[in-house]
Amino acid sequence: MKLTGECFCGEIRYEINGNLRDARSCHCSRCRKAFSAQASAYALVDPSDFRWIRGASLLTSYVGEQGFGLQFCRQCGSTLCGIYQNEIHGVTLGCINEDPAIEIGQHIYVGSKASWEVLPEGVPQFDEHAPKTG
Repeated sequence: MKLTGECFCGEIRYEINGNLRDARSCHCSRCRKAFSAQASAYALVDPSDFRWIRGASLLTSYVGEQGFGLQFCRQCGSTLCGIYQNEIHGVTLGCINEDPAIEIGQHIYVGSKASWEVLPEGVPQFDEHAPKTG
């Protein structure tokens, strides 16, 4: 599957030649601040399937103490992807141009969700991160 994505101002664009997986919504207080929303919505991607096609020089990164971080447009502020040890590991679903053919499969860190947020029924919810499988 080929997908494209871009920031709000359109100066940064990327392409994904592969499938997204493990879509989730994180409700922790840090994601609320980073995304200025009740939660983040993102899916994992194989780094080898991802490439910047325009505007990579406008990317700014924020990386926390444990090596996880975000990359965003320094011009418009759109958060485009998540990184771990300087490698893309996920993309924000709101910046994808096409239908990504994926649905949110889990809500994580709902133990610290905003008091004003109402979560949808029928999707697995975890107080913290989802348990490891397999």
